[in-house]
Amino acid sequence: MTLNNDKTKEFTDTETDTDGNSNSTAVASTGSPEEAPADFDKAIEAAGFGRFNLILFVLAITATCANMFESTTMSYILPIAECDLHLTLTDKGVLNACAYAGMIISAIPWGYLSDTKGRRKVLVCGYFLTCICVLGSALSQNFIMLVTFKFLGGLMVNGPAAVLFTYLTELHGPKYRSHVLMVIGLITSLSLLLLPVMAWGIFPRDWGFVLFDSLEIHSWQIFLFVCAMPTLISGLFMTVLPESPKFLMSQGRNVQALRMLQRIYRINTGMPVDTYPIKSLVLEVPSRDAHKDEVIYTIDEKTGDKMGPVKRQSRSLLESLRAGMLQMRPMFHKPLLGLALQCFTMQFTIFMGLNTIRLWLPQLFSSMADYESQFAGEDVSASMCTILEYSVNKTAETLTNHEDACSVPKTISIDMYLNNIIVSACGVVGYLLAGSIIRLIGTKSLLTYGLFISGILGLTLYWSINSLMTIIVSSAFITVACISISSLMGAVVALFPTQLRSLVVAIAMMFGRLGALSGNLLFPVFIQIGCLPPFVMVALVMLIAAVLSILVPNPKKATFT
Repeated sequence: MTLNNDKTKEFTDTETDTDGNSNSTAVASTGSPEEAPADFDKAIEAAGFGRFNLILFVLAITATCANMFESTTMSYILPIAECDLHLTLTDKGVLNACAYAGMIISAIPWGYLSDTKGRRKVLVCGYFLTCICVLGSALSQNFIMLVTFKFLGGLMVNGPAAVLFTYLTELHGPKYRSHVLMVIGLITSLSLLLLPVMAWGIFPRDWGFVLFDSLEIHSWQIFLFVCAMPTLISGLFMTVLPESPKFLMSQGRNVQALRMLQRIYRINTGMPVDTYPIKSLVLEVPSRDAHKDEVIYTIDEKTGDKMGPVKRQSRSLLESLRAGMLQMRPMFHKPLLGLALQCFTMQFTIFMGLNTIRLWLPQLFSSMADYESQFAGEDVSASMCTILEYSVNKTAETLTNHEDACSVPKTISIDMYLNNIIVSACGVVGYLLAGSIIRLIGTKSLLTYGLFISGILGLTLYWSINSLMTIIVSSAFITVACISISSLMGAVVALFPTQLRSLVVAIAMMFGRLGALSGNLLFPVFIQIGCLPPFVMVALVMLIAAVLSILVPNPKKATFT
């Protein structure tokens, strides 16, 4: 079976739209071995590592900040926007949770669009739409308006947030792909550190004004305006960056893929595109049979007739979902079914405990700072139960006696910002140490011990007797829990077959967001019941995950490939 280079070019010049479920099939070449079609890994390695990868690093910074800001900013504005929006404790829980609700709903549609329309289109449209939603939330004048825009923001950001990692890994060779995960994880930790620093710089300023004679703008809304910048910058970045060559090859668009690789090569090396050593790419041919009224690319014996591409009819969303379900079938049978349910339950419980504490900490630190300021010089203890009772009473007073309680502009003590900065900084340090700890004791041991420690720390918060103890325990809890999540995702990648890994990770993240949504809705309810219930909830879900982790097979002994 032969196909010369001219025919290869002609063959791949027509755009096709496949479902991406394909195997790489090299085409024999009549030329020298150097001119033989290259697979993607060889082609991306030949493009080099240089300026283009630095541009991707800048994109990773702005895009990761955009992703994290969308799910975290509400926790910082709750204390200062309480009077402006007439917020109850339940309202605060809803604001923390609504972005996750949007993410859960949009997971499957965004995945479909990414696999059929391309990574670049999803990233460009997703970030620009997210920017519009963030700007809308910054202009919000009431609770309903803010909840609506935050929900839409979660709906929009979920697409680019999920596609970003795929896009970045597909533009790096095998040598550097493992480092991409480390870099994104570090940037994620740093972005969470950046938020309290930004809040510290903006919230104390008296920047209130009226826009268009009708829109009241306060410092917390300016904070949201600033948080919209990473989404805007990321969208603009993506307009000048290329589509993933790997995606183009999976669609049979090898001519365009080669053009993108030549462009990357020129940026990295400064050399002309005609010096790029790869002259042709392998054809990625669908491995399934054609359905009725559908034709797919095939490679026949070379004949005298001119060979041309035949374009199959594009599949509908329903047909693509049906094909996807067929691919998912092994996950619904032993031994994968039990393992998948186990991992999904663990992801749900870990996110429920971690994100409940993480997103409510700014509110707790704000109440702690207010309490210590109000009773300065008196012999009073800022225990956790005292702070929670104070926060509940303060919120109720704001609602029942709004004019008096909000007559003076809300001021936040510097301690609130410093406490959040300390917690976030501990998370960065913990992430830097995680790799060494995993190498020392192994992924499974770290996962199990980390979850048990997290459960104990979650309950220990109930017995916190002062602000210093609260900072230490909460920092340790969030750091250890974050490392545990990384360990769980590493185990998932190792334990599931290659063709199911992306799907399992996506479903696990969906369950994690459902857990975060549930925890943030339940936490204010439990606070109003009493001091102990919210911390029992957090400790219980982490300990459930710890027990389940004991049953997870050791990734080092995984039999799936």
